[in-house]
Amino acid sequence: MTWREQTPATIVNALTIDVEDYFQVSAFAPHIPRSEWDGLPCRVEQNMDRILELLAEADVHATFFTLGWIAERYPDLIRRVNGAGHEIASHGFAHRRANEQSEDEFLVDIRLDKEVLEDVTGHNVKGYRAPSFSVGPGNPWAFECIAKAGYRYSSSVYPIRHDHYGVPDAPRFAHEPSAGLLELPVATVRMFDVNWPAGGGGYFRLLPYPISRWSIRRINSVDGKPALFYFHPWELDPEQPRVKNASAKARFRHYLNLGRVEPRLKRLLQDFRWNRVDQVFLGESA
Repeated sequence: MTWREQTPATIVNALTIDVEDYFQVSAFAPHIPRSEWDGLPCRVEQNMDRILELLAEADVHATFFTLGWIAERYPDLIRRVNGAGHEIASHGFAHRRANEQSEDEFLVDIRLDKEVLEDVTGHNVKGYRAPSFSVGPGNPWAFECIAKAGYRYSSSVYPIRHDHYGVPDAPRFAHEPSAGLLELPVATVRMFDVNWPAGGGGYFRLLPYPISRWSIRRINSVDGKPALFYFHPWELDPEQPRVKNASAKARFRHYLNLGRVEPRLKRLLQDFRWNRVDQVFLGESA
């Protein structure tokens, strides 16, 4: 059964994880140069191990949008993820926003990450997600690049209004922005002629869990569509090092309610049916 044939009672949603470490988030980029990344304590491996445990306990498979930088340094970790039945997809090599690169630079970056991930896993990488959902009206050429690089789907647009990303008038559900490429936006709820975030990230930490549960149920029942949800490994890590020279707003957004994410994820995994992006939207078997 494909996602187009599902009813609210049978809908399977897509669970995704952006595999990056705490010092690689875009909000901290002005304060932590990429040249310093290798000298910082990495916590991605221990956080990923915990995520794999949670998913195994819930018997859920997910898609992991992975930085090439991480895959090169932790190939065994990525092989463990792949070996556990999860999908490995691309998040770019060095977490550079698509809208901060030229067309040629962007194509080189996403091709490099695809090559690295396929070398590590021995499997074809079908999906790509731009860091910080940085594909929009200012760089529509990005979709053609993603297709040209050999990806079958993208999840690079968040159809909301936000000060760092978002295309509020973009389609809310799966569509083809370029021939042969499926764009899969992160989940939103449409109310009062506005798209409201419903797909995880910082909003999952900021808002009480019942709001996330209500939103996903509404997408499944009213829209009759699967929801696409995302989170990061560092969001399960309250003990991560603090970036003290970041702005107060960046620190608030990053560190808010980190201790509440794991119990909320456990409820999320119990309350809905979840699977990998390629199986939910491409109808492929593992």
